[in-house]
Amino acid sequence: MLGDHCGLPTDRALLGQPPKTGFCCKMVLQAVSKVLRKSKAKPNGKKPAGEEKKMYLEPEHTKSRITDFEFKELVVLPREIDLNEWLASNTTTFFHHINLQYSTISEFCTGETCQTMAVCNTQYYWYDERGKKVKCTAPQYVDFVMSSVQKLVTDEDVFPTKYGREFPSSFEALVKKICRHLFHVLGHIYWAHFKETLALELHGHLNTLYAHFILFTREFSLLDPKETAVMDDLTEVLCSSPGGGGSGDGASGGASGAQNHVKER
Repeated sequence: MLGDHCGLPTDRALLGQPPKTGFCCKMVLQAVSKVLRKSKAKPNGKKPAGEEKKMYLEPEHTKSRITDFEFKELVVLPREIDLNEWLASNTTTFFHHINLQYSTISEFCTGETCQTMAVCNTQYYWYDERGKKVKCTAPQYVDFVMSSVQKLVTDEDVFPTKYGREFPSSFEALVKKICRHLFHVLGHIYWAHFKETLALELHGHLNTLYAHFILFTREFSLLDPKETAVMDDLTEVLCSSPGGGGSGDGASGGASGAQNHVKER
């Protein structure tokens, strides 16, 4: 072991300028409320036919980043670092950043506004530890995700930080599972809460986080391209533009013609 994962040289670009939290400023909240009042989104979080255009794909928004760093270079495994150490360090960092990003809009993601965990035409269900299928609201789903990931990354038997401790044989599979869940959360923020994110001027942070996360999961094949197809249109734009590091494989724009379907954890 190399010690605490957080001490590894990872996520320098994101850590250099963390999302602005603690938005208690009355003026900011008023701006968000104004945006919400103008929104005609239905209570279940799905947009009416007239609002199917994805605001997050508009060029003026996709070009917003907090850094022009080439993430393709940042995600490559350093020669002196063990693969599992690198996966553990980055997975833990992504978990904290995505949790933080969601927290900025969590008060707008409620059981009334988001009755299902939806991303575009895809609905996600949760399975508990006994394998029981659970239909839940978006905030409940996110809570399940964050609680389960928190439990894993703080478990010394799964994410060891002490010298001499080994990673379990199932470690890569667990990392893939974590990344799949975190992807669902990112997708939901874009699909259901981009207006709030925009009003809070946090879309640059979200775009940067998304591009970094996708390029990292591609580098180590942590996400099935079929899983990420729902957001292929955004991935193509963010990961092909300067700072994204190139389009890579798996961004074919398949989400545009997707049928309504249901995904399970």
